[in-house]
This record gives sequence, C-alpha cells and structure tokens, in this order.
Amino acid sequence: MRMKFRALTGCLFVALAAASSAPANAVEKLRVAKVVPFAWTFTPLDIGIQTGIFAKHGLEIEASAMAGDAKLQQALTAGSVDIGLASGPGMAFMAKGVPAKGVAAMFGAPRNMAVMVAYDSPIKTVDDLKGAKLGCTTVGSLTHWIGDKINQVKGWGPSGITMVPIGGMPPARAAIRTKQIDGYIGALEVGYALEEAKEWRVITSATPFVDDFITHVIFARDEAIAKRPEVVRAFLQAWFETIVFMKANKAQTIAISAKVINVSEAVATRAYDEQIGFFNTDGTFDPKAVLGLKKSYLEMGLLKETPADDVLFTTKFLPIKAGM
Repeated sequence: MRMKFRALTGCLFVALAAASSAPANAVEKLRVAKVVPFAWTFTPLDIGIQTGIFAKHGLEIEASAMAGDAKLQQALTAGSVDIGLASGPGMAFMAKGVPAKGVAAMFGAPRNMAVMVAYDSPIKTVDDLKGAKLGCTTVGSLTHWIGDKINQVKGWGPSGITMVPIGGMPPARAAIRTKQIDGYIGALEVGYALEEAKEWRVITSATPFVDDFITHVIFARDEAIAKRPEVVRAFLQAWFETIVFMKANKAQTIAISAKVINVSEAVATRAYDEQIGFFNTDGTFDPKAVLGLKKSYLEMGLLKETPADDVLFTTKFLPIKAGM
C-alpha cells in the first residue's frame, strides 16, 4: 500500500507540475486576409501585429492579401482564411451563398478611394473621363461600383466610363503604361505615391459621388462565428484598440504604415491626415449607410432584390468597446 501511495503521489506531482507550466490561455491562430495589399486603410492589421496588440488579446495572426473582393470571397468560401478585411459592396456575396458574414463596419465614406490616370494623360478633370476605360480590381468590387457611380451622377450612361476588371497594382500599372486602359480606381495613397514619382496623377477622390456608405467591412466565416465566437470577438477588440492606438500615436503609425505599403512618410502622412477620422470606432452598422450599400448591389446588378440585414451581417459582437 505504501508503494502504491508513493506512486500515486508521484503521478499527482507530475500532473500538477505540468498544469502549472502550461499557459493560462492558449494562443489562438487566425488567418486574416486583406482584400488588397496596398491600401492604407488595411494597415491597422500590421500595426496591431507589430505593436503586440493582437498578441495581447491572445491571437497569433497569419496575414495575407488578395487581388480584389472576388478573390477574397473565394478564399472565405474555400476556408483558407478565417477573417477578411474587404469592401462594403463585398457583402453582396453573402447573399450569393458565401459562408461568411460582416461582423463589423470598419470605414465610412470612401475618402480613401480615387481615380488616377497616367501623369502625361490628356485627362485633367472628371469631365474628361467620359468615354474613358478605367481599371478596377474585380467585378462586384468597390472600385468597380465607384466607376459606375461616377457614370450615374454625371448622367453619361453607356457613353461614359467603361470599367475593366484588371486586378491589383502591377497589372494596372502595366496596362496604363501600354495604354490598354486610361486610368485606374484604387487607394488614394497609391495615387499620391505615383504622383510623387510622376507616373500617375489623381483626378478625383470618390467622396463627391458617394453619400451614406460603408467602404470597408470586417468579415468572418460562419464557422468561426459559430464555433469560435470568443476568438472573433478578441480580433475585433484588438482591431478597434489598434484604431485607438493609431489616433494617439501619429508618428509611430505613419512610420509603420509607410513601410507596410511601401510609400514615403510624406505620402503616409497625407493618408493619415485625410483618412484617420473615417475609421469606425465601435463596429456598428449605420442604418443609412447599410441602405446605401443595398442600393449599390441593385445598381451594379450584383443582386436582383434587396437582401435582409441578417443575410449580410451579424450584430452579435457589437458594439465593440476597445480600451487601451
């Protein structure tokens, strides 16, 4: 009996030692994809990683970037990413069966989007865009819709802008250089950077053509929402805490974001000054902006009827209260 007792106490000691050495909270891995790699509005992901904010919330982020909304929605469908940082118009894919939902609104009016042309282009004003071919990321993307919206506001109809789905920046730069397209709709800071290099010029931001709107949304796969809700919630808390950090730490934010999207600190400063105020601070979906989004789905022919809110997004995680 004494030998058995010693054996049992020995096993108990080993078990207790193992338990005490194990981490109190296991690190959760999340695969997070940006819709494009070059937009300043998605740099909070990198800033949150580099400053340890996501790690503080128990998350290990595997970050990647796609070439437009359609590619990101394919990745969500295939289960190769858990969280997507994409456009408001991209929520239309939820009504087409993509197994994901918007879980937070992240950026308001499209102050960060612009129409850009070659530096030596004869196109100087918005009116000169009539009849032009403008590149965008993919069909059904925010960039595609902005081109259609300019057509609509200007009343140009079929003789107006023709949108050409071309993907990201490398093919767009090549296509403008070879005059396959006249311009491109993309991130404003990219236009500033290429303007600095005397390669492209910014003609206009999207702001004059768009009213109530949600430019960017955070998506989560349905499986993550159902089976890992605390992990999704931790990501959202870390994201919005990063926004708080960015507003309080301008110099550090500019330094990190400039390296992430490969622009000068002067360009990153312009992006910061013009865009930081448009970030959502608690993730809530503004009803007027949601109506604007739903209208865009019908205007673009993405959907034939207006979808219900719960088809597009969930409010179970909202509002997010992010503290420092």
